[in-house]
Amino acid sequence: MRVQLARARLLYGEWLRRENRRADARAELRAAHDAFTAMGAEGFAERAGRELAATGETVRRRTPDARQELTAQEAQIARLAMAGRTNPEIGAVLFLSPRTVEWHLRKVFIKLGIGSRRELAAALRDQ
Repeated sequence: MRVQLARARLLYGEWLRRENRRADARAELRAAHDAFTAMGAEGFAERAGRELAATGETVRRRTPDARQELTAQEAQIARLAMAGRTNPEIGAVLFLSPRTVEWHLRKVFIKLGIGSRRELAAALRDQ
């Protein structure tokens, strides 16, 4: 299902960009690019990267080693989520909106190859 979701986001982002809704397109294309990069679907990741560049956003290349590394912010959010805190609680602690926390957690799940908060402890232990 992750491949289909990422592909749908890519297609929707392409359509949004062609409709001159660049800000909306960036969010979808960035999510598609991150998902394809995490899955190792380089062809689709490059396509999403080209579309992102067309919206004016800079796309950084990710090395295979960096693909699984969590940023400091993602690691902190993952630890708080693992401790049982909700997105609004995590946001209050870190001075972030609950939607920003959700975005970071989605990236954590993709990088760790998990689908829920219940799997966080095992995934972080394996890292």
